[in-house]
Amino acid sequence: MSFTNQDYKRARHAIAIGEIVLACLLLIVSFAVADTEEEEAAPSKKSPVKIGGAMRVNYAYGTYGDADNPHRRGERIGDADLEVFRLNADLDYHNIISRLEYRWYDNYSMIHTAWLGYNLGDFGTLKAGIVRVPFGPGAYGVSSSWYFDQHYYVGLADDMDLGVRWNSTFDKLQLDVAYYLQSEFQTDGDSLASSRYSYDIVSWEEHADAAGAVEWGAGENGFDEQHQVNLRAIYGVADVADIGVSLQYGLLKGTNVDDDGANHYAVSAHMKNTAADFTLFSQCSYYAYNITDETPWGTGDLIPMGAFDFAWPIASEGLVPALSLRYGGIETSGISWIDSVTPYVELSTVLKTVSAYNPSHLLVVGASWTLFGNLYLYSDVGISNGNFFVGNDGDDYGNINSVGDFGANGNDTWNTRVNLNFGYYF
Repeated sequence: MSFTNQDYKRARHAIAIGEIVLACLLLIVSFAVADTEEEEAAPSKKSPVKIGGAMRVNYAYGTYGDADNPHRRGERIGDADLEVFRLNADLDYHNIISRLEYRWYDNYSMIHTAWLGYNLGDFGTLKAGIVRVPFGPGAYGVSSSWYFDQHYYVGLADDMDLGVRWNSTFDKLQLDVAYYLQSEFQTDGDSLASSRYSYDIVSWEEHADAAGAVEWGAGENGFDEQHQVNLRAIYGVADVADIGVSLQYGLLKGTNVDDDGANHYAVSAHMKNTAADFTLFSQCSYYAYNITDETPWGTGDLIPMGAFDFAWPIASEGLVPALSLRYGGIETSGISWIDSVTPYVELSTVLKTVSAYNPSHLLVVGASWTLFGNLYLYSDVGISNGNFFVGNDGDDYGNINSVGDFGANGNDTWNTRVNLNFGYYF
């Protein structure tokens, strides 16, 4: 039996993942055992280890799909399925903290989080492992919806990478500094490197000619993120606004493509405003992936990015403005089974610097609900002319310029999707 470079990389990643997970598990289990022994003498003591998880079921109904271009979320039937099952373990023992999370989807799975941390008191918190990148106004960018906003799909929101992150608060100033050795690992899936939760620059197995015609399975090529640094500062102005800036810079390592001088960076200004029961999140980001024009996919204006077991090119350079307005003043105390409901409206766009590329817009109107204490619901309507999760009318994956996506967006057809996502957390 012979091993290919792809087999070697997968084995190497699997070993690295196992080492990280094993280290976290050993630490969590050791504290759980120690705590059990202490509880024999002090049974009222709270355990430092918490085991939990979630199961989410999704229903989608889209105004797209026909006999010639079928889509399981088409206008005739809609679609309901088990979206994700996840397990997580948390440790909080004196100053030592840790979190593990693994997720199973349909036909693939991935490690979401795996870090060890230490609470430094007045000097903040230090975390090492697969930990969220500090970029934007919050963990999920501006978004409150199931879809997220367009920042997420170009790798600039809720991004989990392998590295070290420090954060602290000094009066009204919150600071985050981080270094990431690389993006998170490919876990278990059919794609070359895209079985992951966060959108990252990845290698894939496709080629394309100068006209964009795709040759599927032509051989491994692409880039991987390496040696990334992040800085974020957020300053609170009374009870009115949190004003922030985020900076990111890193290198790109090529596979079967020239990576001399290849790098990426992003800058972002963002703000959170509150007035009465309204909260407005705003963000505007610029990003650039600087690569050679001589690529196996025929251009340097696009670069493969992957997540959820699928890779496809995005624009190598772009501007991403985003807004999200939510309202938290709905009184639900008179309805026993509704704990809270928060309506929102969100608008985000990817504007490309290549004039021939169409903008990729996403409008979401919806609400998040908490029901019966531990049941969560997202009820969203997504409208987009360039998002993988909203429509496929006219998409032609035989050409990188003919899909409604975050790249050329050659098929900028508008589609609508109604999405209901039910989650039970334990």
